[in-house]
Amino acid sequence: MTSIATLGPVGSDSYQAASLYLPGAELLLFKRIADVLTAFFEGKAQHAIIPVYNTREGEVKDYFRLVSKMEHCFWIDNVVLPIHLSMGTLARPSTKGGAITTIVGRSSVFRQCDEYIDENYPDATLMAVHDIEAAMVAIREEKKQDHAIIDSEEIVLKHGFNLVAREVVSHNRTRFAVVGRNLASVTGYDATAVITRPLRDRVGMLADILGEFTRRGINILDLQSENDIKTQKLQIYVEVEGHLHDQLLKSALQTIESVVIQEEGSLKVLGSFPRVEMRVKKVKAFGFIGSGDMSKWFAERLQNEGYKTFLSGRTTALVPEEMINTVDVVIVCVPISVTSKTIKKYGPLLRDGQALIILAGESENTIKASLEATSQGVEVMFVHNLWGPQALTMKDKNAAVVRTHRSGSFCSEFEAFLYKHGADIYHDSATKHDLLMGIGQKLPTTISVALAKTLREFNIDCDDIGSHSTLTSLYGILAMARIHNQNPRTYAEIMATSGEGRKIVQAFAANILQLIDLAEQGNITKLTDIMEENKKFMPPTFLQSRMKQAKAVDEVMSNPSMKV
Repeated sequence: MTSIATLGPVGSDSYQAASLYLPGAELLLFKRIADVLTAFFEGKAQHAIIPVYNTREGEVKDYFRLVSKMEHCFWIDNVVLPIHLSMGTLARPSTKGGAITTIVGRSSVFRQCDEYIDENYPDATLMAVHDIEAAMVAIREEKKQDHAIIDSEEIVLKHGFNLVAREVVSHNRTRFAVVGRNLASVTGYDATAVITRPLRDRVGMLADILGEFTRRGINILDLQSENDIKTQKLQIYVEVEGHLHDQLLKSALQTIESVVIQEEGSLKVLGSFPRVEMRVKKVKAFGFIGSGDMSKWFAERLQNEGYKTFLSGRTTALVPEEMINTVDVVIVCVPISVTSKTIKKYGPLLRDGQALIILAGESENTIKASLEATSQGVEVMFVHNLWGPQALTMKDKNAAVVRTHRSGSFCSEFEAFLYKHGADIYHDSATKHDLLMGIGQKLPTTISVALAKTLREFNIDCDDIGSHSTLTSLYGILAMARIHNQNPRTYAEIMATSGEGRKIVQAFAANILQLIDLAEQGNITKLTDIMEENKKFMPPTFLQSRMKQAKAVDEVMSNPSMKV
């Protein structure tokens, strides 16, 4: 029979976690975490289960100080357990709360329910004990009617105490680490815990360590630091997404040890394990209408977050009609020109309690179509990701979000997913979004295509452009080249968008004709006045920050290697 060492007594939180992890296992119960780990290290148990984090009290400090001593074993799994704390006394339930003068419990329990105690028993004396059952026996023997116990309801009732209050703390969950002798296998949704040996002092050490994860797009799930008791040198604990066998994570750890810390054996991998969620996810599955590269890009990253994903479209065996019945959130990700048509076709199939998220570049018409095609109980939100499927990560990429009066918790969870991965989120109205996209995408694309068409009509050799351009005039050439180096259909879709963005292009066309006329007339004074008025409209902070960006680009472009 498999044996597990954990904290007692019978009915305690750790006891319940161990019973949940491996029902029927032999449980060896101890009063202290140090004793639990000692029993495991000495081979008395095949596994150890210890509390490492509580949503109310945070990290369990005893754990942090002991994990660095773990040898020849690994953190292999987790158990997340709702913690139900109740208060009991020897007195009858009719006894008023004011009669309680002393409250007995474990120190961790007091930290979890400090709000309840402060609110209901602010004058009570708190007595922290290691052995809660021994304390309860003593209270019974001495008939201390003014003493109360806080622990699980099972323990309170087991010793004949009367319940004063159930569930004295809400949103109380504890994470327990499962320790075993072999590294856990890859599941595809993993995390890895690492702790440093006591580190020598160096300016920027922590920032440099974290930077190795960040620049590889590895998300940091937890970070703790503490001075080693003996040496008073810094120790850093970090938990990151990914398995130790993942090449990206392996590369980060190797660089941290050899380049950042520069000390062999300075990192200790505690283990890799299936990723645990302390927050409750409401969304279980996302389904995509559209099976192109952008849908696949998002689907892969949502899978890495533990969600189920389904692709449906012209190239898949799964059709949208079947997919919609199996998911919580439907994401429409098709060419801009057919987005509204697609929504009108499939929107009526969504049922109340689902969400429809539109991944597109034009919002006003698509949102209108979504609200009309779906019932009132369907959430609706628009998201415009300003990056393509070639991007490695979302970090520092722009995402425009238009929430509607029907955007709810499912939509918020998707937005939280974007935020977690580093996207810069901007909230717009539908009209504002389309106007800004007229400036940011529709107009620049139109200008770039027109510029390329002009070069073609005058048969200008593209290799000659650089020799007759300033760094500033090269910006437009770079945009032209970038657009024509990618899928033309994508940019044709952008130019053909409807909505408020059309006004921008139309106004620009009228303004450029006016400027051409003034230039043909040689009216330099009027042209200068127009630029002065333009400058007054633009805030100095805007001009200064954009000049700073322009100079940074100039510096890069001035590099001889960039002139090839």
